[in-house]
Amino acid sequence: MAGIKVHGVPISTTTMRVLATLYEKGLDFELVPVDMKGGAHKQEPLISLNPFGQIPALLDGDLTLFESRAITEYIAEEYSDKGEKLLCQGCKKLKAITKVWLQVEGQQFDPIASKLAFERVFKGMLGMTTDPAAVEDLEAKLVKVLDIYEARLSKSSFLAGDCFTLADLHHLPIIYYLMGTDSKKLFESRPKVSEWIKKITARPAWVKVLNLQKK
Repeated sequence: MAGIKVHGVPISTTTMRVLATLYEKGLDFELVPVDMKGGAHKQEPLISLNPFGQIPALLDGDLTLFESRAITEYIAEEYSDKGEKLLCQGCKKLKAITKVWLQVEGQQFDPIASKLAFERVFKGMLGMTTDPAAVEDLEAKLVKVLDIYEARLSKSSFLAGDCFTLADLHHLPIIYYLMGTDSKKLFESRPKVSEWIKKITARPAWVKVLNLQKK
């Protein structure tokens, strides 16, 4: 498994998503740091791994992949016999529900939550000023999504059912950053969402991802 390499940085939400999946699977890998400030993501060798000049990129033997969600699904399927399953096992209906919530995260939750995290967290890292009007607008949109999550999580322990899957894992990076801001009230005010967050953020694999940021 030592042949797996991930080009990225541990504070990147997309890289964190891939790292969490690898840790859930108990796979050995090498994290190859990318100097984002120096523009290394737009230069060789990364530009040959991801022609869009973004992180992360994954190498597994002779296979090269980019786009974090595609990478996590590959890992879950290719190494299905390792660690946590990450894709609900069983009937086709259960698998279909998992795919629905994978799409919900990517199409409904992330477009709003990522913009909110940019305003709340990443603008400060970049020396930019948060736009209060944008924050208010994004929070108003996010609460509507979280209300749907609250209803869903009142019926099951996790989004796809009673097992932890990629549908849950994919939320972790953005939720982590938003829970360090005043926007955490949106999550904490919804009991089922709050309970769900406590469960997924306490997973040992996620703790390992956060520990990488301290190195």
